[in-house]
Amino acid sequence: MNVRQLISGSDLRGVALGGSANLTCDVAYRVGEAFTAMLAAEGKKPKITIGRDPRVTGEALESAFGEGACHAGAEVIVFGLCTTPAMFESIQSIPGVDAAVMVTASHLPAERNGLKFFLPQGGIGHDVLNRIVELSESDSNFEHAGGSISHQAFLSTYTEMLKKSLRNRIGSNAEKPLSGLHIVVDAGNGSGGFYATLLSDLGADTTGSQFLEPDGTFPNHIPNPENETAMAAIQQAVLNSHADLGVIFDTDCDRAAIVDSAGREINRNRLIALISAILLKEQPGATIVTDSVTSSGLAEFIQSHGGVHDRYRRGYRNVIDRAQLLASQGKCCPLAIETSGHAALAENAYLDDGMYLVTRLIAQAILMKVKGESLSGLIADLREPVESAEVRLAITDKDFRKTGEAVLAHLTETAPAQPGWHVAPDNAEGIRVSCDVCGMKNAGWFLLRLSLHDPVLPINIESDIKGGNTAIARALYEQIASLPGINTEPLKQYFSKEVM
Repeated sequence: MNVRQLISGSDLRGVALGGSANLTCDVAYRVGEAFTAMLAAEGKKPKITIGRDPRVTGEALESAFGEGACHAGAEVIVFGLCTTPAMFESIQSIPGVDAAVMVTASHLPAERNGLKFFLPQGGIGHDVLNRIVELSESDSNFEHAGGSISHQAFLSTYTEMLKKSLRNRIGSNAEKPLSGLHIVVDAGNGSGGFYATLLSDLGADTTGSQFLEPDGTFPNHIPNPENETAMAAIQQAVLNSHADLGVIFDTDCDRAAIVDSAGREINRNRLIALISAILLKEQPGATIVTDSVTSSGLAEFIQSHGGVHDRYRRGYRNVIDRAQLLASQGKCCPLAIETSGHAALAENAYLDDGMYLVTRLIAQAILMKVKGESLSGLIADLREPVESAEVRLAITDKDFRKTGEAVLAHLTETAPAQPGWHVAPDNAEGIRVSCDVCGMKNAGWFLLRLSLHDPVLPINIESDIKGGNTAIARALYEQIASLPGINTEPLKQYFSKEVM
């Protein structure tokens, strides 16, 4: 049984539907046994909660994993439809729970699915995942150990937690503290449709909310705040409804974005800037941890608001680990966030929770509306790039990691000698270079890095002047075009298209 092929970051993900499926019920059953055996090695009978998003394969995989865990001796509590953040919360709020598992593939297509694991300290790391995989692929025969399976609804408990958090943040005992605020919710037919009811219960007008009904075929758009079609749908819904705010979630609700009353998306750098502005006002001098592809303008924004920007590696687990490390060293580090929308706040136990982030922003929105202000005003001074692009270069050699690292090593050696290139002193992954463009110092930058999981070298490029990306891409192409084992044609096509 090849379980290792399913590793995706700190999750297992694969094709779960159709003849080419590699994440089958048999695999889920075996992984359930292995996960339980790993937990049982600590000397007690494990208690595990499991939930799922609405994908058509979710219920069967949830059942298979639960049965495997039960066979190996676990007390299994099956939640059914749930969100990823709620699964972690279940460890905190249900006595005796040792671990939680969410059956989800996040924003990936409907035929994909996955398994996401949580322990009391949060999402698992690569070391724990490798142990699960090793046990799954071993020859061990897990003896029947007398486990049990029960069923329980948990979303209602999680909903009440969010309501309490929002009331506490607003500081109101009113029954309807969101009265006067119009919010449109787009759940993309994922797990988050209940959020519209939550807001309505607190007094918000949710007229115009859409795609709230869970449907694992995702008939309207991909549940992904970064998807252009999905974002266009929530933008239009906000404009059509004349709403104050729009909210959009990914399938399992660990990522989110918002839209302001003018239909302007607040995503990626804008989202990071917005929550940073709020937190830095509350905690001056705090450190904001982000991933590596954030803009130069964001770094300036955080600094101008009295904060310290710590730019770290891609991967939501990486930024969370970084923030927790800094906090353990005594630094005030209230936020770990990726440009994709994964966000973890220290006040929420560094849980990767897009729904909590949005709830935090909505609380701020109603406080500001009372004063005639809006959330957008908090990021009015964010300098944004004129041009922004990502180009992905395929690595053609079989040993893609070795080849990718060789490319990065070459560029690290040669970049300092290139006219107008300034290598960033705080590279946490790959190589980031600020570039002089058309006589303007540091008017753009690029980041070349090796993908965490795929044979790809992604390149992020931004420029503060029109045509800057073309100049940067061309100069980079000249440096790496002759290197073996990579296909640089997409980079050439990018700058050639831009000048046409």
